Amino acid sequence: MSDKSAEIEGIDPGVPPSGAGCVECDATAGWWLHLRRCAQCGHVGCCDSSPSQHASKHAASSGHPFAQSYEPGETWFYNYQTEDMYGDGPELAAPHHHPATQTVPGPRERVPADWQSHLN
Repeated sequence: MSDKSAEIEGIDPGVPPSGAGCVECDATAGWWLHLRRCAQCGHVGCCDSSPSQHASKHAASSGHPFAQSYEPGETWFYNYQTEDMYGDGPELAAPHHHPATQTVPGPRERVPADWQSHLN
């Protein structure tokens, strides 16, 4: 995935992210450790270390192969179908990460005191 100008099946650089947090966790008052953004449709889901693992569930149910980290300072991509990780790829539509003021894990008001015991 080193040619950032090439079109890559499963990645749509023009689609913005679905929001600032995990779609499903926000709908159910859940929380997450880290966030991943679907590179095809923009769905923001929680990572596999998070209790609900919504990003990988989205990839499995939608067939969308690529996700990009939605954490500040991280630009890597992951292919759920091949389990390959890429250090770079095309620049996706802004914003490129959740708000810098959002806590990790987050959101702060929904994270239990014993959060570490809930990680996968």
